[in-house]
Amino acid sequence: MSFNPQFARLGEILLHDGHVSESQVKDALIKQSNFNLKIGETLLKLGYITETQLLDALHQQLEYEIVDESTLLDLDKNVVSLIPEPFAVQNRVIAINETEDTVVVAMTDPENIPVTDNLKKILKKQISPVLISDTTLSDTLERYYKSIRTTTQVEDAVGNFDIVAVDDEENEINIDASAEADAPVVKMVNLIISEAIKAAATDIHIEPLSKRSRIRFRVDGALREVMNPPLAMHAGIVSLIKVMSKLNIAERRLPQDGHISLKSTTKSVDVRVSITPTVNGEKVVMRLLDKGDFGFTLTSLGFEEDDLEIFRKWIKRPYGINIVSGPTGSGKSTTLHAALKQILDIETNIMTVEDPVEYRLDGTTQIEVKEKIGLTFSSALRSALRQDPDVLLIGEIRDEETADIAVKASLTGHLVFTTLHANDAPSTVTRLIDIGVPSYLVGSSLNLVLAQRLVRKNCKHCVTDYTPTEDELKAAGISEEEAKTINFKIGVGCVHCDNTGYSGRTGIFEILEMNADIRKLVFDNGNQEQIRELALKTGMQSLHAAAVKKMKKGITSIREVIKLTIVD
Repeated sequence: MSFNPQFARLGEILLHDGHVSESQVKDALIKQSNFNLKIGETLLKLGYITETQLLDALHQQLEYEIVDESTLLDLDKNVVSLIPEPFAVQNRVIAINETEDTVVVAMTDPENIPVTDNLKKILKKQISPVLISDTTLSDTLERYYKSIRTTTQVEDAVGNFDIVAVDDEENEINIDASAEADAPVVKMVNLIISEAIKAAATDIHIEPLSKRSRIRFRVDGALREVMNPPLAMHAGIVSLIKVMSKLNIAERRLPQDGHISLKSTTKSVDVRVSITPTVNGEKVVMRLLDKGDFGFTLTSLGFEEDDLEIFRKWIKRPYGINIVSGPTGSGKSTTLHAALKQILDIETNIMTVEDPVEYRLDGTTQIEVKEKIGLTFSSALRSALRQDPDVLLIGEIRDEETADIAVKASLTGHLVFTTLHANDAPSTVTRLIDIGVPSYLVGSSLNLVLAQRLVRKNCKHCVTDYTPTEDELKAAGISEEEAKTINFKIGVGCVHCDNTGYSGRTGIFEILEMNADIRKLVFDNGNQEQIRELALKTGMQSLHAAAVKKMKKGITSIREVIKLTIVD
């Protein structure tokens, strides 16, 4: 007798398809009542099956179609909003399509009669259910209802825009109005910042274009457009941000820098504000720094095992300088604070001088530079050195004076951590000499240089095989023969990654150890290329090689390798 899944129990279907064993089904049946879940959900909770296997079994049993995830990338928000958000979230449903007399609704449980009956009453139409996994549904609900909420709030703010008192002659916003809870500019600024925090954005760009204003967030290192307030509202938004940052609201011709401290019930955020005049008006860039507890460790940053062993060795030395280099936003401060966290103990006095203090690290003494009151990097460093430090973190070497203090501290028994803006590890050494540190002092004091970048990781939900073009292989420095041995991967975009193909970032690292040969070359004023050549011969892995290694593991794509590194 042939097996008919329509007349079988879910456990029997999964057993027939080879996804579970009889003992696993029996175990789930015993624990089902404890979890207060259906058998399929219980098997999933116990880790015996995957969501995909459960969805396929339900499809066989109930004959409902499984939602095509590609259709979830571009749903009509008017259709989604037919179902109120609280009902959709509580009952695990989302409207995805509408015809004259029917609404297609994606559901985790299409056989839930009370839910389908209530949907008919809400929509006043027939329901056509399709199956969707719980994880995919959660991401889709969050994506679209968040967008619907944001759109509604923007329209609400814009609708009341005429009540804001802005003196066009003086270019000043009415500060009294800005304090009112219903002031639309206040609503807009609060909305921009709160949505950026929810999106885990590192930067907010508020920029005037010729016919509209544009708001973009930098998430995972890439900018994405999130909203477009009317251009008429732009001046009011900029003025309010100036008020919050204690900047001159009447000055529109010169750049200004300030900061805002924000506190909520869940977290504190420090916002660094930069305002610069453009041909279309003033552009605002706001950098968000989470002032919460530091949650990173060296093992979570993306180090390969060999590199991690080398780095750990040098950060435990009693003296010398360890430099982390790279452009802004490449994770230098994160790596340094993770290193401090690694060596933190009761016997060690760790002090930091930073501008700004990006992470709070309990157990260390952190000093924030305040140029306006005379607390400069150099004066703060001199004060810190009088506080009996064992380890000193200098936020950044910016000039000869800071570099000189760092070098002298390292030569007098202190372990110094710092950052420098440079393209790679060898150029960091020559950059230090260019700043004004004599080559013999650089050679004597430097322990290690770590150059780093952050590459985006392929989204685990939509990652798939990829065949790169000839141009991509050439740009990545990969021969056609080598390409045949690599299983290239790329994220194609889905609801889980906001259709970007990437989710999260990981580090790639280039570690230059100052061995005897390299120190001698630095003493002899060797140039950047000579240092690089010798370092590669003695085992240094380049940034490009590190990125290719991540690509070969399927962690990132060939496009990220091309975008962030240069072929050796």
